[in-house]
Amino acid sequence: MTVPILTNTAARHLFLHKHGLSERPSGAGKGADLSAALDHLGFVQLDSVNTFARAHDLILWSRRQQYRPPALQSLLQGRAVFEHWTHDAAAIPMALFPHWRLRFSRDADRMATLWKEWRRDGFMEKIDDVLRHVTDGGPCSSGDVGTDEVKGSGGWWDWHPSKTALEYLWRSGQLSVAKRVGFRKVYDLTERVIPPEALNARPHVDETIDALCAGALDRLGFATSGELAAFWDTVTPAEAKDWCAAALADRRLIAVDLEGIDGKLRRSFAWPDVMDQAVAPPVKRLRILSPFDPVLRDRKRAERLFGFHYRIEIFVPAAKRKYGYYVFPVIAGDRMIGRIDMKREGEVLNVSAFWPERGVQMGTGRLKSLEAELDRAARFSGCIDVRYGEGWLKRGLDQPG
Repeated sequence: MTVPILTNTAARHLFLHKHGLSERPSGAGKGADLSAALDHLGFVQLDSVNTFARAHDLILWSRRQQYRPPALQSLLQGRAVFEHWTHDAAAIPMALFPHWRLRFSRDADRMATLWKEWRRDGFMEKIDDVLRHVTDGGPCSSGDVGTDEVKGSGGWWDWHPSKTALEYLWRSGQLSVAKRVGFRKVYDLTERVIPPEALNARPHVDETIDALCAGALDRLGFATSGELAAFWDTVTPAEAKDWCAAALADRRLIAVDLEGIDGKLRRSFAWPDVMDQAVAPPVKRLRILSPFDPVLRDRKRAERLFGFHYRIEIFVPAAKRKYGYYVFPVIAGDRMIGRIDMKREGEVLNVSAFWPERGVQMGTGRLKSLEAELDRAARFSGCIDVRYGEGWLKRGLDQPG
């Protein structure tokens, strides 16, 4: 049979629609509206870097510009979402909690082995003590355990044994995040945090694999088996490959050839109606995205679809950085148009530089759109002014000086 071709334009439109970037960023940005937006995405990555706004807040704000950070904490404390791990810490819809039992068991086995090498010795011996501390004393944070232990001085991951035990109990599902104070997690027993209907469900592993693979495809629109596995980072590549083969044989899926921006085709999978979906082009609205935005999470896929080469240069020596320490991607319609270096300093949003992508002309209209979005971003981050550094608007790679 002839494999249908999903053109690059159609693929970009479908991909952005699936990632909530096709329509104007309207909506209440809280309660049921925010819960629906998060379910549409599948999860949002939680990250501590806060030069302008935390990753999860910027991800949600770029889709709901009435959103404010307390709204996500309200979902957590209202038990509409739970916190656990995908490829990183994330806020996940509560409906998926039963399927995270597979993740709990796999993380428990993996962490018991790997953390003996990665962390300081002795954390396994502290697990019963920490669990008893939470059981008897109620919710606690890492500062409440191991008070007699020597604190590490080796950076983020140099945890004292009781802190490691606390994280292990969370990753293995015995504890859950009850709330956050600032960005600090407060843990409690899982049975005291998770609602009974989610807590008591026990899906078979095959049900979980099916739910996670199908859920990933729903949220991506098209994918290879490896991309399905990587979406939640819970199903293994082999399990996703077998799921695709079985679903293809049962005609639940079809194969499609996905056209990259360079015209090259890449075999992927999609639901049978993918070629019949009439997805409108995204609105022309310019948006500033998080470096961890779901649409850019797979950097290689972003290059294939959008021709956008993006890497975070946090760990690159300053002398070797092409751009800034932590720059934000900028999208307009279905095109990545550049990246911006900006930082919140008190009540001022300082804009150091904007680099247009190759072929992007920053005419009067587009420049006004960027400045309008920066004004909105300033209000979101609690700033009262936007200041532009000298020479902030850089020359594009193929534009005259």
